[in-house]
Amino acid sequence: MIRLHDVKKTFFVKGQYIDVIKGITAVIPSKTSIGLLGRNGAGKSTLMNIIAGTMEPTSGAVRSTGTISWPVGFAGSFHPELTGSQNTRFVARVYGVDTDELVEFARDFSQLGDKFDQPFRTYSSGMRSRLAFGVSMGIDFDTYLVDEVTSVGDAAFKAKSEAIFHDRLKNRGAIMVSHSTGMLRRLCTCGIVLEDGYATYFDTIEEAIDTHERNLEVIELDPHE
Repeated sequence: MIRLHDVKKTFFVKGQYIDVIKGITAVIPSKTSIGLLGRNGAGKSTLMNIIAGTMEPTSGAVRSTGTISWPVGFAGSFHPELTGSQNTRFVARVYGVDTDELVEFARDFSQLGDKFDQPFRTYSSGMRSRLAFGVSMGIDFDTYLVDEVTSVGDAAFKAKSEAIFHDRLKNRGAIMVSHSTGMLRRLCTCGIVLEDGYATYFDTIEEAIDTHERNLEVIELDPHE
């Protein structure tokens, strides 16, 4: 279970403060797959990073009773001079899992070929996401955070990514961001919609998608017209 207690996040941009998240209090149940929706700039990735612990909220707190992955696809913690294999071994030691097993899983799943043993700095953005996804899926987290990563790669890799993620959700939870409502319908049971810095929880993913699509239809009129 993940509890958010009045979480707020403010950024200082070009001389002014911008409140991206104005105050979110919510309880995210265990073993539940949740689609996180919101228009561009609504704060989805910001909220994901706060839940993961890779970003501090301006105020408020996040509490969890289980383990939470880093945002799947996020490769910011990988060392650029280490190879994919070396980075994977480092992550395995940090999380206390078998290094050889994780390396074997990540090598097979990421389909990087010889690049797996080359420096991470030589990877394209897609290759970095594939490695990060493979490493994270190789670790047994209670809740997976997924941000558009299953859109990386060719059709076969996308299908492979979705299949293994679906398998993880049989007894684990997830918070997932995707522009594909079809994927959210296939993988998520409920949803959270971010709008104007606040979050609304919906018991079904269909309700969340409907609300999100109505939000997108709202046209902001130019005050000077």
